[in-house]
Amino acid sequence: MALRAQINSNLGNRQFPGALELFYCADHQYACRSRELRVISDETFPQMREESASGRRPASVSVIVPVYNEEGHLTELLRAVLASPVNKEIIIVDDGSTDGTREKLQALPRIENVTIVFHEKNYGKGASIRTALNYARGEYVLIQDSDLEYDPADYPALLTPLERGEANAVYGVRPDRPERGLRFFLGAKFLTHVTNLLYGVKIHDEATCYKVLRRSVLMQMRLECRRFEFCPEVTAKLCRMGESIAEVPISYHPRSAVEGKKIRHADGWLAIWTLLRYRFLPRKRWLRTSSENSPAPFSARLLLPPAE
Repeated sequence: MALRAQINSNLGNRQFPGALELFYCADHQYACRSRELRVISDETFPQMREESASGRRPASVSVIVPVYNEEGHLTELLRAVLASPVNKEIIIVDDGSTDGTREKLQALPRIENVTIVFHEKNYGKGASIRTALNYARGEYVLIQDSDLEYDPADYPALLTPLERGEANAVYGVRPDRPERGLRFFLGAKFLTHVTNLLYGVKIHDEATCYKVLRRSVLMQMRLECRRFEFCPEVTAKLCRMGESIAEVPISYHPRSAVEGKKIRHADGWLAIWTLLRYRFLPRKRWLRTSSENSPAPFSARLLLPPAE
């Protein structure tokens, strides 16, 4: 109830009657409204999504928020993201939470430019991002972790190089201090050095969550990630595509595994393998063709507020 009250307060208790529930699988997408069922092809779905937004000011950035068992942080997370001073849409993907997060999201009122997707089971952060991309409409895509380590107040700084045309990708660089523990700090440093060595670049924080990309560039990639390998996969492909990566300093408030941090040491080994693999994998194996569709890869249920 506190979360509902907060959201209603932020929106001035505006009401958004009705909702569109969409169930889809990897082969087809099914939309259901008022007991009517119709099949939506991969070509029709993006058009339907754009039509649903007609009459609204287009969001400049799609903020993708993968969520898994964050019931305790959800209220503060949504408050911070909604308060960020940028023109945005928010796409939340609950990745099979079992701690009450899902129920809390289901209890939210309909909010303009907020899309909530429920994975039928836990697939991983990368899978959640891939699912969310099917609903993104913004010119840019920004990844927001749900654990409150990263501050949405940094959105304007992250978007500035993109809006100035300086780059098609921007990474938020965390303070160069072992705040998250020495092992994780050194592990992130090592991944950054491996990236620079393999791809001939000079970035400073490969593993940062805050990655903002022009959506048209990101959609050229055929993503395969399921867990935390989203970061090295996207970094590797950006480098292979010849895209420069701009960097801006950000604030960072790390938390421990006891506090809910989910990345593990095994994910570090997977990140190294991902960087090595995409350094040598032929581009035609992971670049999309202009006519290639992006089917929904994971079983999910979407609750999408209609346009006003």
